[in-house]
Amino acid sequence: MNIQHLRKEYSAESLDIDQVDREPVQQFRAWFKEALTAELPEPNAMILATVNAANRPAARVVLLKGIEETGFTFYTNYDSHKGEDLDKHPVAALVFNWLELQRQVRIEGVVEKLSAEESTKYFQSRPKGSQIGAWASPQSQVIADRNILQENVDKLQEKYADQDTLPRPDHWGGFLVRPRMVEFWQGRPSRLHDRVRYLWSEDDQTWQIDRLAP
Repeated sequence: MNIQHLRKEYSAESLDIDQVDREPVQQFRAWFKEALTAELPEPNAMILATVNAANRPAARVVLLKGIEETGFTFYTNYDSHKGEDLDKHPVAALVFNWLELQRQVRIEGVVEKLSAEESTKYFQSRPKGSQIGAWASPQSQVIADRNILQENVDKLQEKYADQDTLPRPDHWGGFLVRPRMVEFWQGRPSRLHDRVRYLWSEDDQTWQIDRLAP
């Protein structure tokens, strides 16, 4: 296996700076809708990168759960590694990689917790098994074996046998990533890809849009 020779020519689409929406969230909505229409596997899967207390980066895949005018939302255990990272350094980077469309979106922004009401509303809309799972798993903590998780699940299933919804754990909820940089990448032939970047200006509260060299 020669990894050096693994390559693919991109020629599906183009991206012109004059054709994009003036607001990056609206441009993202348009691309996300195309990803849904194309029936891509889990188009809301995104890489979430954070910085820990030692200023070291960490990344993992999570699921986007909302596209708001103010940004992008996801949910997690606040006591997890990513939750602790965001508590110390409330900044994050997101990456969406839609290979079938030869597209990538990069987002960098500041992060804040969603309200308790928003988090509870979403939590109780999840399948009961997912609600139980959020209670049963001490996410990111070392455990002796999987039996611990199953024992926790069994106890919760018995406790809430007659209830369709569980109370939301205080340690579980949502985050909003408010974008300050968004880059849309479209693969093009000969690695001369199209890159359109939005940068937020705090001074005049507007988005500056530029084309970047690939």
